[in-house]
Amino acid sequence: MSAPSAPNSTAAGALPDVPGRIMSGEMAEQPAVLRRILEQGAPAIREVAEKIAERNPRFVLLTARGTSDNAALYAKYLLEIQLGKPVGLTSMSTTTAYGAQPDLTDCLVITVSQSGGSPDLVASTKAAREAGAVTLAVTNNAGSPLAEVSEFHIDVLAGEEKALPATKTYTAELLALYLFVDGMRGGDGASSAKALPELAEAVLARQDEVKALAARYRFAERMVLTSRGYGYPTAKEAALKLMETSYIPALSYSGADLLHGPLAMVDNISPVIAVVTDGKGGEALQPVLDRLKDRGADLVVIGNEAAVADATAGFALPTEGLAEELQPVLEIIPLQMLAYEVTIARGQDPDSPRALAKVTQTR
Repeated sequence: MSAPSAPNSTAAGALPDVPGRIMSGEMAEQPAVLRRILEQGAPAIREVAEKIAERNPRFVLLTARGTSDNAALYAKYLLEIQLGKPVGLTSMSTTTAYGAQPDLTDCLVITVSQSGGSPDLVASTKAAREAGAVTLAVTNNAGSPLAEVSEFHIDVLAGEEKALPATKTYTAELLALYLFVDGMRGGDGASSAKALPELAEAVLARQDEVKALAARYRFAERMVLTSRGYGYPTAKEAALKLMETSYIPALSYSGADLLHGPLAMVDNISPVIAVVTDGKGGEALQPVLDRLKDRGADLVVIGNEAAVADATAGFALPTEGLAEELQPVLEIIPLQMLAYEVTIARGQDPDSPRALAKVTQTR
């Protein structure tokens, strides 16, 4: 299996100036990272899940920034659908800027962060623990400040992330969060997810298909991405990847929200990417797809073969037999590759996006 490659990719490891070599390399690591989580990380994740399940939190708050915020949104769907827990997304400034002191007794606060070093995430989690919450940090750094202030910690085992656009840590966070939620309900998530590493390898091997799709967007001035259900976090993360690598304004909408106004900006030259999860989310998105086709949109679908065949173009995912809640781990991979290929086609370097930093400091 070969990684998505920059020009002269066979020598990329020896040519530090090859555009995109770091992002390309980290995308290629994803099957190994997923396998590592399943083989080495799953028992520890299940142990944490069982301990927190014993505490029986009555509701959940999720705290994150950037790419990890999209992983947290995925966890929101899991927690609400699989566990029936009410879930919200934290407004960190209420405590870090305004000094609010909420009562978080019997609340589980999950903070998701690749680095575990963002001061606002650390401060918010510390405040939540002091307010009575059960706190869980999901990070790629077991020795991070965030892990230290949290009562519980899950290591996503992705290895050092060097590329500014996060790829392997995002899919690692998704799988770790899936295993955690499944462990909370006493399931056998590791067994259900065992096919993911091999399926990820198969997706990564189809670089030529993604490169052909990327040609559609070389001169794009804006893009719209949409989905519903478990696929919605994928649409948001794909939009983020496109914006932070190629600088194309990419707007992400839930299919339901797209119909309430933004659809008016879609015409026959508007590029739209729809993430069609094979399951209830994809079924709920179908009326949106029908409206987009009626408007003559240039509709590209990432999803099952039937959905792709009914669109202008697309990338068919090997989702047969894979639970709907696990499909986001695969869905994002061709979209990461697309962001990479579009950026290269536009003569830019996805390893050097402007104005980005690995650790954000906000209040």
